[in-house]
Amino acid sequence: MSNEGNIFFQDCLDEAIVSACNADQRECLGELQIHSDSSRCPADVSSPPTEVGGQPETGGGSAARAVMRASLAGCRMSVGALLNGLLVSVVAALLWKYSKLSEHAALLEEELHMTQQSQEVSQAHIDYHVALQALQEHGTRMVCTGKMHTDRVCRFDYLCYSSEAEEFVFFHSNSSVMLPNLGSRRFQPALLDLSSVEDHNTQYFNFLELPAAALKFMPKPVFVPDVTLILNRFNPDNLMHVFHDDLIPAFYTMKQYSDLDDEARLVFMEGWGEGPHFDLYRLLSSKQPLLKEQLRNFGKLMCFTKSYVGLSKMTTWYQYGFVQPQGPKANMLVSGNEIRQFARALMEKMNVTRVEEVYKDGGNAEHEKDDYVVVFSRSETRLILNEAELIMALAQEFQMRVLTVSLEEQSFPSIVQVISGASVLVSMHGAQLITSLFLPRGAAVVELFPFAVNPEQYTPYKTLATLPGMDLHYISWRNTLEENTITHPDRAWEQGGIAHLDKEEQERILASKDVPRHLCCRNPEWLFRIYQDTLVDIPSFLETLKEGMKTKPNVKKSKPASTVHPGRVREPQCQTSVQTTNEARLTVSWQIPWNLKYLKVREVKYEVWIQEQGENTYMPYILPQQNYTFSENIKPFTTYLVWVRCIFNKNLLGPFADVLMCRT
Repeated sequence: MSNEGNIFFQDCLDEAIVSACNADQRECLGELQIHSDSSRCPADVSSPPTEVGGQPETGGGSAARAVMRASLAGCRMSVGALLNGLLVSVVAALLWKYSKLSEHAALLEEELHMTQQSQEVSQAHIDYHVALQALQEHGTRMVCTGKMHTDRVCRFDYLCYSSEAEEFVFFHSNSSVMLPNLGSRRFQPALLDLSSVEDHNTQYFNFLELPAAALKFMPKPVFVPDVTLILNRFNPDNLMHVFHDDLIPAFYTMKQYSDLDDEARLVFMEGWGEGPHFDLYRLLSSKQPLLKEQLRNFGKLMCFTKSYVGLSKMTTWYQYGFVQPQGPKANMLVSGNEIRQFARALMEKMNVTRVEEVYKDGGNAEHEKDDYVVVFSRSETRLILNEAELIMALAQEFQMRVLTVSLEEQSFPSIVQVISGASVLVSMHGAQLITSLFLPRGAAVVELFPFAVNPEQYTPYKTLATLPGMDLHYISWRNTLEENTITHPDRAWEQGGIAHLDKEEQERILASKDVPRHLCCRNPEWLFRIYQDTLVDIPSFLETLKEGMKTKPNVKKSKPASTVHPGRVREPQCQTSVQTTNEARLTVSWQIPWNLKYLKVREVKYEVWIQEQGENTYMPYILPQQNYTFSENIKPFTTYLVWVRCIFNKNLLGPFADVLMCRT
């Protein structure tokens, strides 16, 4: 590049295309010049008489001049034809070159998507020599949060990536920082997980180490000025995994670090192609995400001036059965509030407005929002064979409109628009049910399961629907009639085929009435059963629906349940008195938590624990008032430890106040 001191990532990408185009243009212009020179007439009609042997023509030269004039006249007559021929050949050459140029540019554009976004002109200019000097003198710097590789996210300055080695590189200098400095423990098993899926051996991240002095022997680095988030997508072909494993964790990881804003760049290192849902990943940032395969196009050594590596796992609610059979995570840290905030932000990015908000904000008053049921239609696998009959039954049961949506036939934003106003969502088990996170509060999720598949063993969507604050009502229906199922034993194994198994194993699977609990991910009996098509038994389905709706809570959509916890009780104190040698009293009192005076709480109670000093057991009491005198089991001349806390609405527990030491 002409100005080496101003090399930065965006210009580097732009020049990659411009340089290629300029080279081809010069080649085009060269061909045009050659064609133009070879098609000129022998002499110009306006040229002076030529000299032969250095002497002007005389005498008999007049005849020659006559011939010359005739020749020139012929040249005049043919010049139009010659120019037309020249023009045709030049235009053909230009068109051919232009088509080749377009193909070349299109290829580059495909590989380097981000340079072709008109709105994306990087504002981050970086002085190349300053950046190179910083890398050489200060090396790479790393500071991480988290104690284990399973909960660690690391921030790097000048983390580099070698496209030749397909490895990240940490350059050591006297100013390098590496926290935590684990030594060889960094390989037991890894520094961190690149994915939100915990401790999966295909998702580990680590780096190679080199002294910064090695840079002088390496290819010239290309510096990326954007703040980047480097991660692995776990399974970008599956919509449930896209949301649960990638989008929601990335969204909240970006919330955790303020410089991971809308201008940040996401870099996906798992090695997959874009996949069918790449437009959803684009919503996380105004910058085009980068794939691992694209990094080699930017140079052999790419250095990220500031990057974050890894994803927060706090928003995940389900584990997929790699170590134990699948089910809800043991220690969930997310509530429906965070899921709904994410859904609202994504809808804004997609320019989707909830149906109820349209009417609330001045929609057509003549047509008030009506309740309706949405049925997810599948067209390839796990079909509902009598879908039309099911739709009619739902319409009659609920006396509502029934709409169908399909991932194969509709855009994702249009599906979200419909689901965001639905009262009931009905679907066969499958990844499309992750869209239930866009349902309004108070809606019902009805999940259908094929024959021999136990709903209690496969609960990602039940777990989502029942998160505190999600306020969705979950109902499951299971086909119990084997004659109402169609199996596909001759399909490929990944779609439930069992023809590749030995005869005895096939017969065992066919005879089974319930898939036993199993680990992920290739259990043939599970795949065989989950890919069945189902004829839904309408009477049993409606009966399940009616029973399920009986327990549906009356959730006010505009007033989600409060999750505000009480503070500490204030000014706890105790008084004691000895009545007789065998009888004593212990009076405990306190003031209400400070935040209670600002809250409207349905029920307030207090919990008191009393423990005799030196003993391992305690006596718990639940009280409605702010003081109480205890006499039962209270002994004279004994020291008691007393704890007090407040409880809102039976299950919102506050912290205990400092322990009281009370001696009778």
